[in-house]
Amino acid sequence: MTASNHERYSIDVEGGRTLNLVPSKNAEQLNEQQLTDYGELRLQFVKWLRERAKNPEKLEGYSDYTVYETAYKCARFDRWVWGEEERYTHPPTTEHADQYIGDVVVYRDVGNSVKGKTEEALARYFRWLEATSHVDAWDHEQRFNSGGGDAPRDYLTRRERRLVREAALDTDDGWKIPAIVCVSLDAALRPVEVQRARTEWVDIVNAMLRIPREDSSKNKDNWRTSLTTRSATVLENWLEERAELDRYDDTDALWLSRESTTYGSRSLARLLRKLCEQAGIESRGRSLTWYSLRHSTGTYMTAERDLAATKAQLRHQSAQTTLKYDQVPPEQRREILDDI
Repeated sequence: MTASNHERYSIDVEGGRTLNLVPSKNAEQLNEQQLTDYGELRLQFVKWLRERAKNPEKLEGYSDYTVYETAYKCARFDRWVWGEEERYTHPPTTEHADQYIGDVVVYRDVGNSVKGKTEEALARYFRWLEATSHVDAWDHEQRFNSGGGDAPRDYLTRRERRLVREAALDTDDGWKIPAIVCVSLDAALRPVEVQRARTEWVDIVNAMLRIPREDSSKNKDNWRTSLTTRSATVLENWLEERAELDRYDDTDALWLSRESTTYGSRSLARLLRKLCEQAGIESRGRSLTWYSLRHSTGTYMTAERDLAATKAQLRHQSAQTTLKYDQVPPEQRREILDDI
């Protein structure tokens, strides 16, 4: 394949459109060998998007519209990576993705919904890369809502936080799930932080987690994150139970699944869906993930205290990231209206 005939790497999609797997602006930067290599990679990526990306377990893919938009947004990202590295390279890294969002997408002269859709496209890209190229999982907290605005994505209401906590406690399977949920609600743990959590983080006496720099999600600072005394008590009970379990003999991981592996984004999302169903929380039309716990903590802490407290509790490097939580929740706005 050469740059002049790269159009043969194209497929027809719904709506009468044609998806060029290698857009012309990408092809212009590649020689024949690179173009062939990139074309094959793109073909595999689009095939994955169409056939299994939405729900791998059920072999369910995205609509052709979503595939089309995702493919072109990711091709644009690839071009940017090549420009930064001054050469063709694949796969991109999670550091590339962080820099692209922070230095390029944030300042692009487009609506916030477009920025949010770009973030979602890259999230799909890195799920595929993680599955096929052994790239690290991209631990990214979405900044922009693809529906418009820059408020945090779907989060749990105060009532839903209580119901999820109660559902976690309503189990005959010990203290592990209650500890994961209660600590995540208080500490606003990202999925990767649940995965990396170690026993040495825990400070029961002072009711906090001490997250060392090498384990923190952004790998820049040591963090001290507060816990409620209720959650500290749950965590203390879990540590006592954990000490009696053989599967933890050779690991300092704070939580392991039944398969003796650490929890990831997908397993935590499944756990949240199960708890929501058990608690009778309506999830249709909502994008509820483990980040929904984190977003709810940020939203309500900002409403009750201030952005400085939220920035510290959520372990944000930049105050700009915390600003999206400067949104008064709907139920509190209703209370204000009642008062006035």
